[in-house]
Amino acid sequence: MKILVLNCGSSSLKYQLIDMTNQQAIANGLVERIGLPGAILTHRKGADKFVIDHEKQLANGLVITDHKTAVALVIKALTCDKIGIITSMDEISAVGHRVVHGGEKYASSVIINADVMKVLNECSKLAPLHNPANITGIMACQELMPTTPMVAVFDTAFHQTMPVEAYIYSLPYEIYTEHKVRRYGFHGTSHKYVANEAAKLLGKNLNELKIITCHLGNGASVAAIKHGKSVDTSMGFTPLAGLTMGTRCGDIDPSIIAYLAHEMDLSVDEIDNMMNKKSGVLGLSGISSDFRDIETAAEQGNQRAQLALDVFTYHVKKYIGAYAAAMNGVDAIVFTAGLGENDKVTRANVIEGISFLGVNIDAEKNNVRGQARIISTNDSKVTALLIPTNEELMIAQETQELI
Repeated sequence: MKILVLNCGSSSLKYQLIDMTNQQAIANGLVERIGLPGAILTHRKGADKFVIDHEKQLANGLVITDHKTAVALVIKALTCDKIGIITSMDEISAVGHRVVHGGEKYASSVIINADVMKVLNECSKLAPLHNPANITGIMACQELMPTTPMVAVFDTAFHQTMPVEAYIYSLPYEIYTEHKVRRYGFHGTSHKYVANEAAKLLGKNLNELKIITCHLGNGASVAAIKHGKSVDTSMGFTPLAGLTMGTRCGDIDPSIIAYLAHEMDLSVDEIDNMMNKKSGVLGLSGISSDFRDIETAAEQGNQRAQLALDVFTYHVKKYIGAYAAAMNGVDAIVFTAGLGENDKVTRANVIEGISFLGVNIDAEKNNVRGQARIISTNDSKVTALLIPTNEELMIAQETQELI
């Protein structure tokens, strides 16, 4: 069985074709700048890499004008005699779509039908930057692959097990009942995947463990996973809440918004743009949203760069401590995503700041990038692990289960 996994953004489309007999990606790629000048498809088959821009299209004069064209181009790449990996679309058993928001309706993945599409559209107001693009990708696939089963896998679904005291905001209760304002949480597919993999690495039953998973990248979140279920997570009604991130501010006093509106004569939309796109470590450092750039500047003595790193690490430590309390203990702490998987300094700084929990970093074990392993000392009461995330494989697995 081969499953195509699609992750549609507003102007991009990531894909992987996964052979479920060995759960390995046999081809993957990225379509960038959909509908914009300079659109490009980067396609990989094994060690081979192919780049197709809109000046050198695969066939039939295709231009990457929209998501339907992008999906068609991906199919042509996968079935192409020269760079393809399959002979026809009939080899694709199903398509698994990453969908950011499923609201309260979906606590698990679902086979897509008309009712599901209706809910996805209703949830678009909760994720206006993401759900419309996800829906566009689904509709493009339905038109081009009308007989192929489609599955929606939601970022929010894993966190639907949170108890009400964890997800409710202390606003008038009608704000929740009438407008669905509550904590939803995101990165759920990643948190679920690495928690499962951590249990395997530890040789223990997931249902017996209390795990804190740290998805640390340009977007970052922490989750408390008790006996296999999410009981709290740092992102909230939107992905803006929680940790300081690449360009997002994370948790702030809500009154700051009204204060800035009056003091700087800014609209709500302008402040929202500031908090989402101009804040975080970019805003603090004044240098970049890329942690590698900030670390380089800090090493050269840039104090604002060092401040940005210190704030980020502090927030991660604070959430880990809070979630250990929320679960009344913790057995394992997992680092994943771009920064969590590749930055040994960040991992070490976080662990050194929570040694009271009984966890200590092993410098030799921690000197690694992107490899699943235990990175804490053998005598640690709490185990620290590095687990590379694989959201695409998680989506493929859930798609396979449903079909």
